[in-house]
Amino acid sequence: MEFSLEQVRELVTILNKTDITELTLESGDVRLSIRKSENSRAVAATLPAPAAASALSATTTAPIDTSASATPTTTIADSLPAKKIIEITSPMVGTFYRSPGPDESPFVEIGDSVKKGSTVCIIEAMKLMNEIEAEAGGKIVEILVDNSQPVEYGQVLMRVEAN
Repeated sequence: MEFSLEQVRELVTILNKTDITELTLESGDVRLSIRKSENSRAVAATLPAPAAASALSATTTAPIDTSASATPTTTIADSLPAKKIIEITSPMVGTFYRSPGPDESPFVEIGDSVKKGSTVCIIEAMKLMNEIEAEAGGKIVEILVDNSQPVEYGQVLMRVEAN
C-alpha cells in the first residue's frame, strides 16, 4: 500500500495541531516519517522500507534543513513600489524543480509574465511530478527556492506582482 498525497497532507495538518513531534508509519514496502522541524512545521520523507531503509536511514531520520532553501536566490521585489504581491506556495512536501527536465529551460525567470493557471514549477512528491500553477496573472518578481531543493508544505516558492 502507498500513502496518497491527500493522506500525507492530512497527517501533516494533524501533526501541526498537536504536541507530537515525530510520526513514523510503515505499510508494506513504504515507510513514511513525519517530523516537526525547529519552526514547528511538519516535514515528511518517504522511502521504500527494508532494502533502502538501511542505506538511507541516516538521511531520512535527520530533520530536513530548509535554511538553504529559504534563502532568496534571485530577487527584485525589494526595489518595487508597494504593489499587490501574490505568493505561490508549495501545496506539499517535496522537491522543487524549476524546469520540466534536467536539460530543459526553466518554466519562468524573474521578470517573466505569467497567466493564471500557467505552470511555474514542479514539486516532486512520492515519485510523482506535480505541476504548480500561477494563482493569478502577473510578473514573477522573486524566486525563493533553488532548483532541486526540498520544500515544506506552505513554503513560499515565488512571488508574483499581480496585474
